[in-house]
Amino acid sequence: MSSLAIYGERQSGEDVRTQNITACVAIANILRSSLGPVGLDKMLVDDMGDVTVTNDGATILKQLEVEHPAAKVLVELAQQQDEEVGDGTTSVVLLAAELLKRADDLVRRGIHPTNVIAGYRLAMRESCKYLRDTLSVSVEKLGRSCLINTAKTAISSKVIGSEIDFFANLAVEAVLAVKRKTEDGKYKYPIKAINILKKSGKGVRDSQLLKGIGLNVTRASQGMPLRVSPAKIACLDFDLRRSKMKMGVQVLVEDPKELEKIQEKEYEVTKSRIEAILKAGANAIFTTKGIDDAALKYFVEKNAIAVRRVDKDDMKRLAKATGASVQLTMADLGGEESFDPSFLGSAEEVVEETIADDKFIFVRGCKNLPSGTVVLRGPNEYMCDEMSRSLHDCLCAVQRALESNYVVAGGGCVEASLSIFLENFATTLGGREQLAIAEFSDALLVIPKTLAANAALDATEMISKLRAVHNAAQSDSNKGNLSHMGLDLENGLLRDNLEAGILEPAMSKIKSIQLATEAAITILRIDDLIKLKKKQEEESGEY
Repeated sequence: MSSLAIYGERQSGEDVRTQNITACVAIANILRSSLGPVGLDKMLVDDMGDVTVTNDGATILKQLEVEHPAAKVLVELAQQQDEEVGDGTTSVVLLAAELLKRADDLVRRGIHPTNVIAGYRLAMRESCKYLRDTLSVSVEKLGRSCLINTAKTAISSKVIGSEIDFFANLAVEAVLAVKRKTEDGKYKYPIKAINILKKSGKGVRDSQLLKGIGLNVTRASQGMPLRVSPAKIACLDFDLRRSKMKMGVQVLVEDPKELEKIQEKEYEVTKSRIEAILKAGANAIFTTKGIDDAALKYFVEKNAIAVRRVDKDDMKRLAKATGASVQLTMADLGGEESFDPSFLGSAEEVVEETIADDKFIFVRGCKNLPSGTVVLRGPNEYMCDEMSRSLHDCLCAVQRALESNYVVAGGGCVEASLSIFLENFATTLGGREQLAIAEFSDALLVIPKTLAANAALDATEMISKLRAVHNAAQSDSNKGNLSHMGLDLENGLLRDNLEAGILEPAMSKIKSIQLATEAAITILRIDDLIKLKKKQEEESGEY
């Protein structure tokens, strides 16, 4: 009996594991130098020649277009951290790669991957529990200064770090501006309600927070009013241009008069659509597509504002805030075209304003959600893009601190404390998992080590001191106040980072540990790689 043939290559056992882990460590090494307040930036040039300068982990990995299947897991990991938490994308990748490297050592020493995975899972659960119960501090206890300090910590490693006080206050005000109460009595701070507009020119300190939703568009015609109040808003995702024949439809016309009738009918279809929308009570019409120049007079006559080519993300944000429904078509169940007034959203005013020689549309006093707009100013386009990414991370950090209501001290404090805790915890176990937990404990130190190395400090000496302090804090009840000690990267010393205001959301750290462990386990479980070849074309003439 012939063996089953695979049309491709198959690798199995230790070779695959080593190859996957090497690829993941290579990805982590790219990000390593960009971690921390003194981390360096990366310049990425894509195939079109577009330049991106950033030190945001998720952005760097997204631009890299990674081919290796295991390394792709780390790219997705960074994106998941970015979506769920918003900050900590670099550290989560470094931690996952370090866990993999240490797991590989254990497997080489004869520990089965299943034992390593069980140990890692146990270490993850225990460290998250210890972080929640012992290391985290309530936001309410620390007050507003806690939010400012959380924002400062998120900004410190970014391009806007030179204006840290200005942007920290801006971020906190922006997040508090979108505060809303949910049905169960809790408060939510939806970051998506904050729109970020970028405009190159002037200095970074000329950036400002404005009330309402700002859109980087203008009125379709100068004859339209600059302001409508109160505003009834229609959100459309279809064309208000002349209705044309579909692709491939041909009409043969022999009489030129008939051609004129066809053109008139095309205009009439558009006119009837616009009249139906205006009749429903709309006086501010936003569409993601175009509006015919010939049709603008109908809006001008009714004293309405019409805006075309609105970005789809902005349209969703606008619809959610004002209570409008984004309409893809005007067709109803009867086959006719109509526009129901219930589709309209409400706001106090829609107004066109000029900011720095450019015109923007602002929608203020939205019915459903409070909203805000941050207008970022910078010397060039690249700077504005990086400022936008940095501010997004900062807004997310403040949001997570408010919603989870707990923060932890930064600067390697949490990792060093968890490392000592897990080291002691590992000695209480009798099984092989003990070795995996001890390696997990050492792997956590990659964060403070990298922070120290990037700050041009002696990483080995700094980590030794830090571990000694946290060991004293956990073994001596009289020295519990040392549990918030972390690295002072500017002076190369240890300090109480809770007092110094180096704070991060507790949720960010918990998610980092959970996601990094799960990603490491996912890659560690792989022991077989089957790469199928592309089927070659059959001999010419045969199909």
